[in-house]
Amino acid sequence: MLVDDLWQRSMSSGYCSLDEELEDCFFTAKTTFFRSAQSKAPAKNVTPTAEEKPKAPTVQEIEQIINSYNAKVTNCFVMKLNEDGTYTGFIKVHLKLRRPVTVPAGIRPQSIYDALKEVNLADMTDKRTSFYLPLDAVKQLHISSTTTVSEVIQGLLKKFMVVDNPQKFALFKEMQRDGQVLFQKLSLTEYPLYLRLLAGPDTDVLSFVLKENETGEVEWDAFSIPELQNFLMILDREEKDKIQQVQKKYSKFKQRLEETLKEAGGKPG
Repeated sequence: MLVDDLWQRSMSSGYCSLDEELEDCFFTAKTTFFRSAQSKAPAKNVTPTAEEKPKAPTVQEIEQIINSYNAKVTNCFVMKLNEDGTYTGFIKVHLKLRRPVTVPAGIRPQSIYDALKEVNLADMTDKRTSFYLPLDAVKQLHISSTTTVSEVIQGLLKKFMVVDNPQKFALFKEMQRDGQVLFQKLSLTEYPLYLRLLAGPDTDVLSFVLKENETGEVEWDAFSIPELQNFLMILDREEKDKIQQVQKKYSKFKQRLEETLKEAGGKPG
């Protein structure tokens, strides 16, 4: 089928398991784990071949896929094809941020008037404060097929009045494969609505997640002194929590071993 073929083309081999906590690793099509730091030396006498880019679907093919997509939609969030060949639709983004975000202090919530007039409330004050967004926060976005990942990230930050540098965040697509939850970081130039269209409306097949951008070098210059101090406090707290988790884990193992030894104490070896 056309949709399945395009969907397979859009899937990259770079995935990271949830169990690995999004470390710098990726899951290849050969089901082998590699660390990004362990770059393999190129083979000698091998001429690299340029990858053939997949052909973009025609307007007729897009229309066919949209009709198939809308037939599966169980709510009002359908996609609409425009006369110029672009299309609009909805994507749902889950915000899974483990660190606090910076927002303007003492600003009233955004009104419908502000949204329609595109009023940026963050520009009304220089005062800043930090707080944690709920881990289960979800935002529904109405976007176009020409909307990039970069624009989605900036739009989300604007809706939540987050004034942090957008480079601190990354958009991931979340998928399930062989019982594992896999994440793949999307490049800033990809088009989320196109991925949504190819995957279909089922969020179990594909969902979008906004997380901290923890791959590559951290641009510390983008942080203010209070933010850096706040990060130190958070890292200290995370370190203590991790120590407690490890101690609790091995305490349970030790208890089980002692119980097993006690039960086997009266039995012949």
